[in-house]
Amino acid sequence: MVSHGEARAGAALGALSRLAGMGSVAGVLVALMVLPLACTTGVGARDGARWFQSMPSDLRPPPLPQRSRILAADGSTLATFFFENRVEVRLDQVAPIVRQAVLAVEDSRFYEHGALDSQGTLRALVQNAQAGKVTQGGSGITQQYVKNLLFAMADTDQQRQAALEVTPGRKVRELRYAVALERQMSKDQILQSYLNIAYFGDGAYGIEAAARHYFSKGAARLHLHEAATLAGLVRYPHAYNPRLHPKAARARRDVVLSRLAELGWVGRTETDAAKRRSLGLRVKRTENGCVTSKAPFFCDYVQREMLGNPVFGATVEDRRRLLQTGGLTIRTTLDWKVQRAAQRALDRRVPVKNSAGKAAAEALIEPGTGEIKGMAVDRRLGPDKERGKTWINFAADASHGASIGMQAGSTFKVFTLAAALEENMPFGERLMAPRRFQPTGYRNCEGERVGDTKMLRNSADGEGGRSFSLLTGTHHSVNTYFLALQKKVGLCDTAEMAERLGMRQASGAALEQFPSFTLGFNTVSPVRMAAAYAAFGARGRYCEPIAIKKMTDASGRVLEVPKADCKQVMRQGVADAVNHVLRGVLTDGTARGMAIGRPAGGKTGTVDNFSAAWFAGYTPDLAAAVWVGDPRGGYAHPMDGLCMDGRCYGPVYGATIPAPIWRDTMVEALKGRPARGFHRPPSQYFRKGSGEDAVQVPDVRGLKPAEAIKRLEAAGFKVRMGPKPVTSEKYKAGTIADMAPGPRSTVEPGTVVTLYVSKGKPERDPGPGGEPDPGPEPTFPPFPG
Repeated sequence: MVSHGEARAGAALGALSRLAGMGSVAGVLVALMVLPLACTTGVGARDGARWFQSMPSDLRPPPLPQRSRILAADGSTLATFFFENRVEVRLDQVAPIVRQAVLAVEDSRFYEHGALDSQGTLRALVQNAQAGKVTQGGSGITQQYVKNLLFAMADTDQQRQAALEVTPGRKVRELRYAVALERQMSKDQILQSYLNIAYFGDGAYGIEAAARHYFSKGAARLHLHEAATLAGLVRYPHAYNPRLHPKAARARRDVVLSRLAELGWVGRTETDAAKRRSLGLRVKRTENGCVTSKAPFFCDYVQREMLGNPVFGATVEDRRRLLQTGGLTIRTTLDWKVQRAAQRALDRRVPVKNSAGKAAAEALIEPGTGEIKGMAVDRRLGPDKERGKTWINFAADASHGASIGMQAGSTFKVFTLAAALEENMPFGERLMAPRRFQPTGYRNCEGERVGDTKMLRNSADGEGGRSFSLLTGTHHSVNTYFLALQKKVGLCDTAEMAERLGMRQASGAALEQFPSFTLGFNTVSPVRMAAAYAAFGARGRYCEPIAIKKMTDASGRVLEVPKADCKQVMRQGVADAVNHVLRGVLTDGTARGMAIGRPAGGKTGTVDNFSAAWFAGYTPDLAAAVWVGDPRGGYAHPMDGLCMDGRCYGPVYGATIPAPIWRDTMVEALKGRPARGFHRPPSQYFRKGSGEDAVQVPDVRGLKPAEAIKRLEAAGFKVRMGPKPVTSEKYKAGTIADMAPGPRSTVEPGTVVTLYVSKGKPERDPGPGGEPDPGPEPTFPPFPG
């Protein structure tokens, strides 16, 4: 009795003998090739052939996943992103020898047969019929392309597994699609698609990415031995990976070379010479993501902009897919000169692995455009558990860097200053700055009464107890002066000015409004602070910070990107007046000595208990904000006696570390650029004088202390006596011998003058020649402050 299996095999062999000369009947061949499946399901060969030759309706070749590139402003690559590392190319961009090598080893009759190679299929038929299942496919280039295409179209892991599993059903589907594709596409189009979709191992998808990865050159420039190496990878990419298995890869390469010679496509002399050559690898890894970028935190900012902004897709997953598979070219605003200057300045002042565990960040923005020219952190991008690394971008908001922000300190005083100037307050307007300030009588923008329960004070002794002008109060950053000024112009007006200049909390929430608003209790980011100060440099034109200038997809189509949305948020004259005041901070104020050799303005910021320090400054061409603090928490780890890497600073103010970082950055970043100046403020701001209100110190030397004190106090000065008498050749004992500041010095009203009483001439011993020794010159303590 004949078994069911024997009958099935006999039927198959009978069919093979009858169809030996009919290789063009593709549908019948397929039906026979999957005979075990047909027998199992009860589908006849004729029906199977009819079904097979009908056009599939669900084959829609999707765009292939391609890697995206983030570029600096000069076109250099910052980073690449990909799900599959692929660079799609045309067939004419692939060297002819590469095409020949792939065809030789995979499907030498590709241009001669249809969707199915009858010779290969018949050979597979015999094996499959004998085995009772599909063990050989006889797959040509078209079928291999379909297999890869079905995998690329899969949306789930289950679908991807089904696209790869060896089953009769999968084979039928592949072959059916192959026939359909041969009707829709030319042979060249199919070969091009196949070369772009095939996996070549080691993370390289497509011939172009493979050529760049293994040989650091494009597919158009590959030589014979290189082409043969890559062609040999297609069937088993891992087993023949030349980086991991060089012996196996070389043996496989030589098989390809022999096949080229056997087909007569390349001469024996050439293939023999190629076999004697080494693999000649020049492996070049294409890194995925921002970790290895030379501007990692700027790169991360761009990535988060892509993932977080709905302009790039409805959902986060849509936006991630676009970035990783869309073949995007993302041109950014980054200026390498500015970026390197910032990174060097940060690393010099706050080293990556500094002994104190402190951190620093800087953001730089171009006034009038909103373009972020640089963004640096004194860390490397990576897991926080590794010293000197962090995933948090301290320069950015939470949406662009996971930072919760940092209290801004006195850098916020500029918003009160701008609000006062907008209300036409002159530079010479004077307000009393008490030693302690009771914050009462404030209302927020909702009209609600708000007040702090504690008394607020100045950050250093001796700052209060007298009046200051708008100019000098800013230069000396007097807390109680700005609390009084804010009360005069209105808390709401100050807050609205800050909001017009783009300020919001790093969390994205609106700024909180309390009397200490002007002292900078809100937690913000350097990038927003830099953008606000940039508006002053642009004469009141505020622009939202942007990092992306242009974006194109794989086809070159220009995509929409976020705009800077620039707008005039204050009169130009108001901004000019702010610039006039803030210039003096660098020459006469808290950042004295931080000038950069060109017109610039800025403001220091010191947070309560020295928990952090800031400096924000700008020119008409570039604005920057610098933060220095402790990622572990500034209040738990204050900088009131900071020693770092063998250098001790004492208490750290905005001028101690942040301002030097800013100065070093700006000098290097703007080197070689013509210096542009600020505009003179409108004359109305000078109607009460310059605001400097300098007066000349009377010369009281030679007077008795009581008379000298009386004269100085009458002139509006405060007086203190030096700790002990000094010797003097000119002034009698008991009279004033010297004073600091010196006589006829020009200073502010209320300045403390220190008087030194003479104890008479020094005692002298005759020298060798009989002349008295004059002794050393008298020295006096320096002018305090």
